[in-house]
Amino acid sequence: METTISALAAQLQPPRPTPAVPVLPALQDLLPDRGLRPGTAVRVGGSTALALALLAAATTAGTWCAAIGCEGLGLVAAAEIGVALDRLHLVERPGEHFEDAAAAYADAAGVLLLRPGRPVSDRSAARLTALARRHGCALVVDGPWPSPQVQLQVSARQWTGVGMGRGRLRGQRVVVEVGGRGAAARGRQVGLWLPDADGRVCLDAPAERLPGARAGRAQLAVAR
Repeated sequence: METTISALAAQLQPPRPTPAVPVLPALQDLLPDRGLRPGTAVRVGGSTALALALLAAATTAGTWCAAIGCEGLGLVAAAEIGVALDRLHLVERPGEHFEDAAAAYADAAGVLLLRPGRPVSDRSAARLTALARRHGCALVVDGPWPSPQVQLQVSARQWTGVGMGRGRLRGQRVVVEVGGRGAAARGRQVGLWLPDADGRVCLDAPAERLPGARAGRAQLAVAR
């Protein structure tokens, strides 16, 4: 009898939280858990580079990632920002099977990079999030998504390395507006190099120092 009660009690225990998927040190402060929490969605707006950067540390640590619906994804740029391409699966054109493809990979990958080709319904988002939670997979969405846990919106950018119409683009400074639900609800701005002249993703000076960024909401700034 005691054995039966103990077994039942074990089944009723809430599951232990799955450890967060690691991200690059410069991106840790953008996320409440300092990493990608399995079973939650991080929506990225205005920068595919930032979405890819969120995958970099995971892939270099050996975690499998899958990019669903990311047609024309720049693999050279992904590698330069730190993504280990041998740990990245691509499903460029899932079409009407987008949700099925994402559901299938949620069982095999540690992180999914999703780019929906059409608006995602609340029901579909809830289904994919539940599957991701069950299988310990984190979601990074490059595009719209209903009620994401974290929202990262690049609202200003400045390229360096080009002057007087000559030169080569060497670095990109951006302002990221951070928001979301729960612990991420307090809106704030973070300045990043994405990447810097040496190819590193790192923190920049406070966001308000980027030309064009203002308190409250940043404005687009392009170096000339």
